[in-house]
Amino acid sequence: MMDIDKELDEIFDDPLLNITAKEAALFDIPADMRKAAKSKSKADYVAQHKLCEDFERFRSLFQQVHHDLKTGRRALIKITKTTNLQVGHYYVVDGQLVFLESIGEKRKSSNDLPDARTRCIYENGTEADILLQTLRKSVVGNGFAVTELQEEMESRFFSDDDLTDNDKVTGYIYVLRSLSEDPAIKNVQDLYKIGFSINAVEERIANAEHEPTYLMAPVEIVATYKVVNLHSQKFEDLVHQLLKAVQLQVTVIDDKGESHEPQEWFIVPLDVVDAIIERVMDGSIVHYTYNAELQCLERRIVKPQSTFDTTGMKILTLNIKKIYFDEIMSGKKKIEYRELKQTTLNKYTYIDEADGKRYLRRYDALRLFVGYHKDRESALVQVTDTKYANGIVEYHLGAILEHISPTFSSS
Repeated sequence: MMDIDKELDEIFDDPLLNITAKEAALFDIPADMRKAAKSKSKADYVAQHKLCEDFERFRSLFQQVHHDLKTGRRALIKITKTTNLQVGHYYVVDGQLVFLESIGEKRKSSNDLPDARTRCIYENGTEADILLQTLRKSVVGNGFAVTELQEEMESRFFSDDDLTDNDKVTGYIYVLRSLSEDPAIKNVQDLYKIGFSINAVEERIANAEHEPTYLMAPVEIVATYKVVNLHSQKFEDLVHQLLKAVQLQVTVIDDKGESHEPQEWFIVPLDVVDAIIERVMDGSIVHYTYNAELQCLERRIVKPQSTFDTTGMKILTLNIKKIYFDEIMSGKKKIEYRELKQTTLNKYTYIDEADGKRYLRRYDALRLFVGYHKDRESALVQVTDTKYANGIVEYHLGAILEHISPTFSSS
């Protein structure tokens, strides 16, 4: 019979298990590391949700945002890890609207990103002072940002954040003419580069003949404008959107033999360029579009919002391509198809608490929008039936209840 106690004693008495004091010290944790570990073992502060005592200030705002989303004035968008969250903006986390009311004093987080305590107001009447990076992770991982209204973007075109006792010069708008000898460029009439620089334009173009953005050729300065409180990215986005139809399509080869497609050259008369920049500088450019055929600016005239009474109706808002929108309006297209994805699961289906099963959401009508512009064409279309097959939701369409189409006038 085996004597277990005796065998254990022999094992533990084995000389191989004997270690010196020096060897034992290898397993000691230095004092500074013990101190650091102890400090990390418990968070300094954990944000908690609590009742928002002044929620009545925000209740109507949340209701308006829901209305804007329902009518298409706002939309949900996915954001990236590098997107800055902004005070006064709305976000969706775990299906709930969140208003970023304020951001406290910023400091660097462990990953060197700016972090701070926030005041976040939730539509359920609570608030929390979660960290900015925590909110960002929640929005990126399981949520959305809510787009601004067009009028909100316009009001911030010249940002108050840049204002000091004296207006801040943020850069220069410039208009350039190419001196290229390439026939594909030289023979193009009314070809100009419209750009923005934070440095003097003369410095910016000093090496033009070696830079693809300048078509690998010298350029001539036609005009420059010193601007204050103007965001360069907003300027570039507006100009590119306005003149996209007349953007030069050309490929240039740099000194290393690599090909490039410059984006800031446009075929447009100089007097129109002057008018565009004038309206950029006074902020009114957002009200205009460019008519390439007539070579003039057109003022956007936005049709009144929907007057159709949708009280008691369940409306599904969708964006749709112009070609399919026209087919629906003509009666050619009778079914609108939507793929059921993880990101749209709650939009098109729901779980019945009674039996735990998932069912299709039933809508009375679709509010269809063409594109994302403020003055986009839209329609309210009756839904007669909703079906599902092979991962696709089918909305069978009936009568056109309302059609809203933008109009323009020359200016």
